[in-house]
Amino acid sequence: MSTETNRRESVVTLDAPTVRDGAALWRLARDSRTLDLNSSYSYLLWCRDFAATSVVARDEDGEALGFVTGYVRPDLPDTLMVWQVAVAEPARGRGLAKLMLAELVRRRQPHGQVYVETTITSDNIASIALFTALGRDHGAGVGRTELFGTPLFPDRHAEEVLYRIGPFGPFGPFDA
Repeated sequence: MSTETNRRESVVTLDAPTVRDGAALWRLARDSRTLDLNSSYSYLLWCRDFAATSVVARDEDGEALGFVTGYVRPDLPDTLMVWQVAVAEPARGRGLAKLMLAELVRRRQPHGQVYVETTITSDNIASIALFTALGRDHGAGVGRTELFGTPLFPDRHAEEVLYRIGPFGPFGPFDA
């Protein structure tokens, strides 16, 4: 667990999620109005099975302000695949997503993950900026390739572009 002070001087604690966070993560994803909402059950499983590759940000009262979920790619053990990033509406614009991502990358480096992958639709300008900045701010390359074209989806989902960022050099304890 680490405690950070964001730009507005409020204390935010970054920690691995627990099963008790599952419902809050589901609500944050639902309320984002941009993420693909998974079942509430999947968020509970995620908090149980992928807690070590995910992070939750909490306020002084322990309420979840945001999360990043990820997993290590089985075929690329040096790669952390970031599944979802969400920040509660009142906490947006303060650099919390960037802080959570940097913390997760820092935590995973001792385990051999020096690359981050994520998929982003071409209309998600905020996520494109977030992940591009993650690479730029840490001197890591950012590659882009189409991963899943629209014809692969049964529901007219927009194409998903794969962003591969890295390799990352060592992060300091508060290197966001």
